[in-house]
Amino acid sequence: MTSQTTVDKTGPADEAPAASGPAPAEGLRGHPWFTLITVAVGVMMVALDGTIVAIANPAIQKDLGATFADVQWITNGYFLALAVTLITAGKLGDRFGHRQTFLIGVVGFAAASGAIGLSDSIAFVVVFRVLQGLFGALLMPAALGLLRATFPAEKLNMAIGIWGMVIGASTAGGPILGGVLVEHVSWQSVFFINVPVGILAVVLGAVILTDHRAKNAPRSFDLLGIGLLSGAMFCLVWALIKAPAWGWGDVLTWSFLGISVLGFGLFAFWENRVREPLIPLALFRSVPLSAGVVLMVLMAIAFMGGLFFVTFYLQNVHGMSPIDAGLHLLPLTGMMIVGSPLAGAMISKTGPRVPLAGGMAFTAVAMFGISTLETDTGSGLMSIWFALLGLGLAPVMVGATEVIVGNAPMELSGVAGGLQQAAMQIGGSLGTAVLGAVMASKVDNDLAGNWADAGLPKLSPAELDQAAEAVQVGAPPVAPGTPPEIAAKITDVAHDTFISGMSLASLVAAGVAVVAVFVAFLTKRGANAEAGAGVGHI
Repeated sequence: MTSQTTVDKTGPADEAPAASGPAPAEGLRGHPWFTLITVAVGVMMVALDGTIVAIANPAIQKDLGATFADVQWITNGYFLALAVTLITAGKLGDRFGHRQTFLIGVVGFAAASGAIGLSDSIAFVVVFRVLQGLFGALLMPAALGLLRATFPAEKLNMAIGIWGMVIGASTAGGPILGGVLVEHVSWQSVFFINVPVGILAVVLGAVILTDHRAKNAPRSFDLLGIGLLSGAMFCLVWALIKAPAWGWGDVLTWSFLGISVLGFGLFAFWENRVREPLIPLALFRSVPLSAGVVLMVLMAIAFMGGLFFVTFYLQNVHGMSPIDAGLHLLPLTGMMIVGSPLAGAMISKTGPRVPLAGGMAFTAVAMFGISTLETDTGSGLMSIWFALLGLGLAPVMVGATEVIVGNAPMELSGVAGGLQQAAMQIGGSLGTAVLGAVMASKVDNDLAGNWADAGLPKLSPAELDQAAEAVQVGAPPVAPGTPPEIAAKITDVAHDTFISGMSLASLVAAGVAVVAVFVAFLTKRGANAEAGAGVGHI
């Protein structure tokens, strides 16, 4: 049986009839708004850990003697695990129930977080970050599946708006909380904090969450499809992560990219022939759903890639403490908190196209503004660009989620949630890799000349490489005992070279956001949102 036949049989017409509201809840259990609160607590951990580590990276680097590549792996290992497993995790939720999947994800995520805090080497930190990503992949699409099944159609957009607000605020608020914890406690506390939050989420989930399952929920697994998709995703993200070190023209980079393309091709071939495919490819015949996925990728490239360098700019160039760096990002956080529910209300009234296009236009302008930052830029001007970035990201977080999940059949809500999150994580990895390569290339090209122009002693090739690695994070490579006047010149060269690299990377991010403006016009309101409420309890 082809995947087209499968989709035809499991379309909205064959689902349980939509009701005007959710199935009656007995007390707290199954109540839509309490369900939203519960999943928000769990999702908050995953969203926080996507960015909270950025503010802790300098402290981890110093404490554990990590290299720049090691620091990138703290972020990339997490994104890699999420990106590879999110869609499969969503399928697990569709098959076994989103409640169980959510609770397992929360327990595993909190346990992995505690293990990171106890780690005494960078290798263990990276390993447990990967485990964090694997368990985070379980709970993220499950949360969306629970919301889709619990809320009636007329309130689903509002619920997704609040859900997006939690993700946006947590993502943007990570640096602030991270700054407080790193400065006043330790970098380990950034991870330990997930343990009590996880316990709270498990208690709430046990009391409140109720499983829902669509009439045509999947009853089997496409194991070969899971293997092909996971392998293809791994090779793609691995190539993106390693390309800066290997070189974009290296045979290894293109080998992994080629294997990835082959894997996706074999996956598509197989999915058209299996009875119950992992992802019915007919889903992508929906132009709005496909546009929503692309939009999430482009948004994450601009946001996550740009934020990676901004934290180093604030701490290593401006000399801010971690908490001060976090507070300087407060305009970004605040605008996402305010903008997300407003975006949800606007999208409910006008549809997603204009808010999404406008949001990405604001994002493009903000990233262009960030490209103009200098070593002596004042806090007021920085705040304008950070606030504009938060205002631009808010409607995209909310609207793209509604577009992807709302245009998928109810029985594939977990897979749709996995697609949404996988797109964001791939975009994050792509942004960190590509913008990191732009930064590294610019530093390599400019550092030697800037060093010579400042009249500093000539460096050997090995010394120049070592200096470039420090400059890529805005740190001046000043050796102990260096005379103050020489140290000042080295600091000026390092900061100016870092700024030139960050500026170019930000301009690339702005260009990506401009492309996303046009993609946004291909979206439209979810056609299947009405299938959510009224799905029977298990």
